[in-house]
Amino acid sequence: MRERTLSAKVWHGLGMAARATGEKTDAYRPTDTTDPLRLTNRYLQLPAAFNRPRIRAVRASGYGEALWEGVFDATYTQPGDYLVRADGAIWFVAAQLPMQAPLCMQTLRKLSFQRPSGPVSAGANSYGGVTSSTASSVLTGWPAAMATQDAKGQIELATTTTLPQAVWSVLLPPLDWLALAPGDTMTDDLGRSGVVDSAECTELGWRLIVRQSAS
Repeated sequence: MRERTLSAKVWHGLGMAARATGEKTDAYRPTDTTDPLRLTNRYLQLPAAFNRPRIRAVRASGYGEALWEGVFDATYTQPGDYLVRADGAIWFVAAQLPMQAPLCMQTLRKLSFQRPSGPVSAGANSYGGVTSSTASSVLTGWPAAMATQDAKGQIELATTTTLPQAVWSVLLPPLDWLALAPGDTMTDDLGRSGVVDSAECTELGWRLIVRQSAS
């Protein structure tokens, strides 16, 4: 009980600071796998600011330039929520540890994932390769952090389609019902595509290793 009370006071203080230094921000809570930023998922408007975390926090997590500390009242938010600032910048809440500023991931791309379907029956089947008509949607239009595998270069990846990097690290909100898996195919809003090599739900969210495929 004492920890909860102290956390509420810390977050209330962050909210007071955000009123002075932050900007108007909309909070969205995903309810299914399609477009988490649609209007029906918006549940709160609050002032918020975002600061670079301490160097120790960056090194400990290995999430590089995507990781920020949120300055807002986290009483009503929870990990997995998206925060969209008035200028269009987007973060998701990665963790809300007691008596600390929330950790947030800045997202610069929107991603969609599909799951290839296998043969539908034993014996003779039609073409068994991966096509759009035989793949089922897993996620559609989800803001995500996308960087090179060493957690650098998110800004470059957000602004160019020609960066010669074949393996990406992709970060998504910490929602266990997302259920991503190796073999899922990914496309981003710049037209790039890839295949998920590994998928792990960590304390700061889903961390995927995606290998670029030919467009």
